[in-house]
Amino acid sequence: MNVAQLVGRTLARLGVGHAFGVVGSGNFEVTNALRAAGVPYLAARHEGGAATMADAYARMSGRVAVLSTHQGCGFTNALTGIGEAAKSRTPLLVVTADSADAAVLSNFRVDQHALATAVGAVGERVHGPAGAVLDTVRAYRTAYQQRRTVVLNLPLDVQAQPAGDAPDVLDPVAPPAPVRPDPASVTALARLIADADRPVFVAGRGARAAAAPLRALAEVSGALLATSAVAHGLFHDDPWSLGISGGFASPLAAELITDADLIVGWGCALNMWTMRHGSLIGAAAKVAQVDVEQAALGAHRPVHLGVCGDAGQTARDVATALDTALDTALDTELRPARTGYRDPALGERIAREASWNTVAHPDLSTADRIDPRTLSNRLDQLLPAERVVAVDSGNFMGYPSAYLSVPDEYGFCFTQAFQSVGLGLATAIGAAIARPDRLPVAALGDGGFHMSLTELDTAVRLRLPLVVVVYHDTGYGAEVHHFTEATEDQLGPVRFPDTDLAAIGRGFGCAGLTVRTPDDLAGLTDWLAGPRDAPLVIDAKIANDGGSWWLAEAFRGH
Repeated sequence: MNVAQLVGRTLARLGVGHAFGVVGSGNFEVTNALRAAGVPYLAARHEGGAATMADAYARMSGRVAVLSTHQGCGFTNALTGIGEAAKSRTPLLVVTADSADAAVLSNFRVDQHALATAVGAVGERVHGPAGAVLDTVRAYRTAYQQRRTVVLNLPLDVQAQPAGDAPDVLDPVAPPAPVRPDPASVTALARLIADADRPVFVAGRGARAAAAPLRALAEVSGALLATSAVAHGLFHDDPWSLGISGGFASPLAAELITDADLIVGWGCALNMWTMRHGSLIGAAAKVAQVDVEQAALGAHRPVHLGVCGDAGQTARDVATALDTALDTALDTELRPARTGYRDPALGERIAREASWNTVAHPDLSTADRIDPRTLSNRLDQLLPAERVVAVDSGNFMGYPSAYLSVPDEYGFCFTQAFQSVGLGLATAIGAAIARPDRLPVAALGDGGFHMSLTELDTAVRLRLPLVVVVYHDTGYGAEVHHFTEATEDQLGPVRFPDTDLAAIGRGFGCAGLTVRTPDDLAGLTDWLAGPRDAPLVIDAKIANDGGSWWLAEAFRGH
């Protein structure tokens, strides 16, 4: 056995969930060692797609994923996806070949450790046969316990060296330990909640495992519930849920969050997207933030109270302390039931108005172009409720994010930390591998579709029942609508001729459907009723929206 084979077997015994990649000469042996040891492997068409598939798989499965790349160009092809994963704190292990130290003139030679660090990943290395297992375990532990994207470099000369057998049994790596908040912070947060008349809890990525304790605390404190975009679906079936906070918020959600006298962010950065550059925070509102990372507290805006702790553990501790905080203010036997923001009349209004699907809009549809809101609303009605939605970046992205409901926090995969166009299709494929029980839906713009369409081949090979909805406005809509004073000549580089995307899909082996009116979506109904043994590409020719409602807000400061 050589070092490459030892590393592959060690990762398998540590329990990695799934591997993705493109095989070259440098990663041939380690990839096949992973496969031989029982780790499922998906061969993508491009390393960039493979990286994003691995990222999405890790997010939707809760397991460490592996990305396998060739040295040099194979690794650099994946850098955008690696950067997205690193910014999102995705537990991902990039196993990449590297040039030998002595190969100073190799065409493949680049400083891979520096590149990993530059995009926010953790650089690690297998140094030799004697420490190969320990090096591999250390990289896996960092990815799993610290929720980091780790690049494990395997120099070619080290890979080829003889190594001993992999241990039959490896001590299991413990999951991340919950960070318990200090008692003083718990008491302070309980007091803030007890004093609030209109509290709102906003849960983010760091609270995706804390739905139950947050719901329980919100119930006893009278708080309304909302999420950041990446945690969409966390409170899906709760009658006091406002949906997404921020640029995608419905008018009622924005109104109620702005009128809150206390906003608590749970594992949520409270950044410019989630708080609309602070405009959702009322002038008199107090702001608290709970996060496992001390450095995250107050990083994006001042907070009245920062609590370093796990969202679920903190919510449970605060619920216990809240009774004490309320008891000090009122005699327990005389204390009325606490309603906070949860007025019955408001509950009826939330049921009627909190969803974008219930908000009336002037239909901009024409004879040959469909309003993106009309399209999204109809898709929400037609698609099965058990779905996992992936959304690419662009002017269109608010429509599927806001209009397509999802069953829970594992129904929405939002690879937007790097704001890169072109990740949506690969995101949907990775999510589909993690959640084969749900219908995968990729919502893309035509720009992102053209950037990533090579991975349609991957979806076809896998026979994925994937619905690819392309919001086709024949250009990079964000730029078209943002630069409102630009001349038509200046906008030339971001406008493109109309193309038959359904035909392109059919060329890859997908089913293809062109949609210009709601009636054309009958083709989707037919596909859903069929075997679903090949993806469906929907070329939705959308009407000009003049710039989506969230776009101007999103571009502030950019």
